[in-house]
Amino acid sequence: MKFKKVKNTVLFVTIYLSSTLLFPIHAAGNVSGVIEETWKNAESQIRQVVDNVIFPALSVLLAIFFFVKLGSAYFDYKKNNDRFEWTAPAILFVALVFTLTAPSYIWKVL
Repeated sequence: MKFKKVKNTVLFVTIYLSSTLLFPIHAAGNVSGVIEETWKNAESQIRQVVDNVIFPALSVLLAIFFFVKLGSAYFDYKKNNDRFEWTAPAILFVALVFTLTAPSYIWKVL
C-alpha cells in the first residue's frame, strides 16, 4: 500500500516538474488585445466555415429529425385514433427554420 502511494507521489511530482519546466507560461501583456487580434485575423475564415458547413449540416440533421418525428407522430395518431401531437414536430420545424435563416442575420447579432 505504501509503495503505491509513494509511486503515485513520485509520478505526480515528475509530471508537475516536467510540465512547469518544459512549458513555461508567460502571461505578461494584454491578453484581451491578443484575443481580439486573433479574432480579427480569423474572422472571415470562421464565418465562411460556419455559413458553408455548420449551418447546412445542422439543417440537414434537423430536416431528417423533423420528417422522422412527423411520420412517427402520424403513425401514433393512426394507431391510437386519438389526437395528433404537434409539439415535437413544431419544435423541430422552428429549429429548422432558425438554422436555415440564421446565416443572414447571426453575424449582425454577434
